[in-house]
Amino acid sequence: MGLGGIALASLMAPARADAAASVLQNPLSPKPPHFAPKAKHVIFLFMGGGPSHIDLFDSKPGLKKYEGQPIPDEVLKGADLPFIERDAALMASPFKFSRHGQSGAELSEVLPHLGEVADDIAIIRSVKTDAFNHAPAQILLNTGALQLGRPSMGSWITYALGSEAEDLPAYVVLNPSSGPSGGSACWGNGFLPSVHQGVMLRSQGDPILYVSNPPGHSDRMQRESLAAINALNVQHRSMVLDPEISTRISAYEMAFRLQSSAPELMDMSNETEETLKMYGVTPGKPSFAGSCLLARRLIERGVRFVSSIFVSWDHHSDVANALRRSCGETDQATMALIKDLKQRGLLDDTLVIWAGEFGRTPMVENNAAIGRSMGRDHHPNAFSIWMAGGGIKAGQTIGATDDLGYHVIEDPVHVHDVQATILHLLGLNHTKLTYRYQGRDFRLTDVSGNVVDKLLA
Repeated sequence: MGLGGIALASLMAPARADAAASVLQNPLSPKPPHFAPKAKHVIFLFMGGGPSHIDLFDSKPGLKKYEGQPIPDEVLKGADLPFIERDAALMASPFKFSRHGQSGAELSEVLPHLGEVADDIAIIRSVKTDAFNHAPAQILLNTGALQLGRPSMGSWITYALGSEAEDLPAYVVLNPSSGPSGGSACWGNGFLPSVHQGVMLRSQGDPILYVSNPPGHSDRMQRESLAAINALNVQHRSMVLDPEISTRISAYEMAFRLQSSAPELMDMSNETEETLKMYGVTPGKPSFAGSCLLARRLIERGVRFVSSIFVSWDHHSDVANALRRSCGETDQATMALIKDLKQRGLLDDTLVIWAGEFGRTPMVENNAAIGRSMGRDHHPNAFSIWMAGGGIKAGQTIGATDDLGYHVIEDPVHVHDVQATILHLLGLNHTKLTYRYQGRDFRLTDVSGNVVDKLLA
């Protein structure tokens, strides 16, 4: 037994050494992709609530002919409708559409600024999802699964590639308004090490709560305290080989560096008046415009993944005026972000995605009992998103829906296909980016997903 024990210890020594080396490595150090990437950074403009595709990107003039009539039964075969009746009347868009740029991209009149960068974006009119309620659809879009507990897209990407930012988190979340229905699961790390969770930056006051020293606590005291804590953590890590201890050490160090980097990041005084005006930023006032400008500043500093969230698209009532307000808050800033990235040479390796969790029905939602009128219901069967930047073939519109905007009839693109394409542009094979948990390998795209080749430059 004694000789057997010695032999077993000898055999296990290399494995334990490999485990120790893995734990000791900085979990956010830059890592090579599977193949040469087109993009190095991602800005995800997450439009929570479900923007109406037929009022923004997918013109359906034929709806005028059927307005006020119920949608044909054959169109609704097998359909789930969460809030409206199957005999709800069709409603045409109240907005005019026009073509923009050399590409001739067709956009709604409530997106006048986006038309200025029409040749820099690729519109996809044929996206589909598996959920018709907000929380599960948002979680599916961000994590690739309907269930809670899966890692978000930014977490998968920082797990695979690490970060080039030394003094800022690898994965940053910007949310100038209320949070999405899917909650923090939309930027959570799931079963990945917690160092890969998205870090929320506040739009007022300290960017991160409690990152500033309390009164009477100097930087020197902070550094000495941190050194003592880290020494204990390193000692404990070498004994138990727990990777979460590396996360703890990394978090302490990052918090210390953020004390100087975060205020500098948030200080817009070095931005020109022309830039602030282009975005529509009012200094000191939280806004989506400020988040877009901050996203550019984060990318400049090496942050891998930025999610800028705007949840104001759930238009069950008065869809016309509600869309005017939402587009009024986002359209100019979105255009400015694309222009700003391009003129600084950042768009070539920065992938920008504009997407909500689903679209809206071509039928009108009227329900006096709950105070709803002239709105549109949730619609998972077809919706529109757009992408720009690193590796995207810009100036094109992909996919098509039927005359009512209800079903995809050309180039269907599932949410998992969108995710597979994002990973591909970052140099990652979505089928090989896996993490073993509870006895099986998981991935962002679950068991499906195909790269959308038409999107690739």
